[in-house]
Amino acid sequence: MSVHIDINCDMGESYGRWTLGADEEIMPNITSANIACGFHGGDPHIMRKTVELAVQHGVAVGAHPGLPDLMGFGRRRMEVSPQEIKDIHRYQVGALGAFVKAAGTTLQHVKAHGIQYHMFEENLPLGRASAEQVVELDPNLILMTMAMTRYDAEARKVKGCRVAAEGFADRVYADDGQLVSRKLGKDALVSDPAKAAEQAVRMVMEGKVRTITGKVIDAKIDTICIHGDSPGAEKIVPAVRDALVKAGAVVKPLRDWFGK
Repeated sequence: MSVHIDINCDMGESYGRWTLGADEEIMPNITSANIACGFHGGDPHIMRKTVELAVQHGVAVGAHPGLPDLMGFGRRRMEVSPQEIKDIHRYQVGALGAFVKAAGTTLQHVKAHGIQYHMFEENLPLGRASAEQVVELDPNLILMTMAMTRYDAEARKVKGCRVAAEGFADRVYADDGQLVSRKLGKDALVSDPAKAAEQAVRMVMEGKVRTITGKVIDAKIDTICIHGDSPGAEKIVPAVRDALVKAGAVVKPLRDWFGK
């Protein structure tokens, strides 16, 4: 039986005259794009261009809603209620959806940006709200969650929610399955393309990941992420894809195989 995997990357996070990431170099090597919707990054022009770039390369489009904190790039905690999370996400998903429709494609997934994964892990009602929002908006949408987390388990309790578990090729894991904090700097990142590729292959083909202490833990995933703003992302992404293909994985967007 074939092992299918999706490769996703955060894209379209430039804003005005400020440029972040190497979207044009990265896009041909991924299968799903998480496109910023204007709150933590992105703007209407960038959103349109990024959707068009994704369509050009046959990449599935997803919304990447962030907290309304442009200066903090959506990586600072905010006091929000479950209803506010729903509203914040729906506003952004709706905005991107207009560009998606105009480009003649459909929205595949939603993936929360930045600090929200940590917030949802600590406050399960917030995570549940993100899943409920997706089902209420469109039951066909897929919600990406971080594998091996309480957030992932909570999202799966929401009736009708299609949840795809996500692993990370470019981040170091702690023994509890969480990502090592970015506050540790380089120790939190996997910046060597060969090491990122090795981590991706182990997760996809063996369902395992090696942690910062050397311990090997379970990691069952449907999609693997490389952050678009990671140093050298444009080299990491093709290395990961090539290694997965050589290992025998079928690299395709979630829309082509997930849940079928």
